[in-house]
Amino acid sequence: MVESLLTTKLYIPPLRPSLVPRPRLAERLTRGTLGKLTLVSAPAGFGKTTLLSEWIHRRDSATAPLPVTWLSLDENDSSLPRFITYLVAALQQIDHEIGATLPLAIGSDQELGIETLLTTLINEISIALSAPSIDPAHPKPSFVLVLDDYHAIDSVPVHKVLNFLIDHIPPQMHLIIASRTDPPLPLSRLRARNQLTELRSADLRFTLDEAAAFLNQVMLLGLSAADVAALEKLTEGWIAGLQMAALSMRGQEDIQNFVKTFSGSHRYILDYLADEVFDRQPEAIQTFLLKTAILDRLTGSLCDALLGQEAEEQESGGGAVSSPALPPLY
Repeated sequence: MVESLLTTKLYIPPLRPSLVPRPRLAERLTRGTLGKLTLVSAPAGFGKTTLLSEWIHRRDSATAPLPVTWLSLDENDSSLPRFITYLVAALQQIDHEIGATLPLAIGSDQELGIETLLTTLINEISIALSAPSIDPAHPKPSFVLVLDDYHAIDSVPVHKVLNFLIDHIPPQMHLIIASRTDPPLPLSRLRARNQLTELRSADLRFTLDEAAAFLNQVMLLGLSAADVAALEKLTEGWIAGLQMAALSMRGQEDIQNFVKTFSGSHRYILDYLADEVFDRQPEAIQTFLLKTAILDRLTGSLCDALLGQEAEEQESGGGAVSSPALPPLY
């Protein structure tokens, strides 16, 4: 069993003092709680965590509050015992009785007994939160569990646990997953049964009005409508890109020229991509990206030619090398 818990992984991120309200997305999140799963899936810098935090903190105060428990995931949580321990800890933020009767042998690395353990956990959720629904045909969940940064999980046993939980999720519970990539879950089946709400890159991009509000009301830049439109088009509504542009414009005397020349090669953008995308890749992928970065267009034969010299050098040392299979980069 995990000996100690990092309690900050269970904290809901605080509401930022200056945010662009996004009621269209908040409404979809609220409506989504009537199903089993909400998936917020988009690359780095699209504001997934910020959106969920804002939605949680700004829920309509005129209605009964919907309790939310939060779990921020990282690479270490791919360990099955650790994941289950943190999952139980998150659920106990809703009701401390949930998971109280689970066997202390939760730390076993064996999958044997996991289904029994999960069955017990799901039953305890149902018992602990068995308040009758106002509308039995469309029961409202008693709470929401948010799993943030699920893309950090690279473990088939953990994916199986989540699949089992989704298949048998109690009506009192709704699950929200935020991830840079789609998790290996039964999304098509949930979609067909109208049990899945999806927010993706196209939904999360700032609209022109949202970009204007961010640049002029939050960042206080006082840009013209034309400059806002140009930046929104250049960044395609990518929130991190707009933020990098806004930070770069501070102190600039010729704003119009800056907007015209702003691109993905700007230092702030490169730093962000290096930290959030490149540095998180395996060494083989980093090598591939560095050697092919000079190309305007990628083709298999051209990439093989660029990597050929390195492959020959390694083969001469006794090992064969092939171009790495490229995973999603964010």
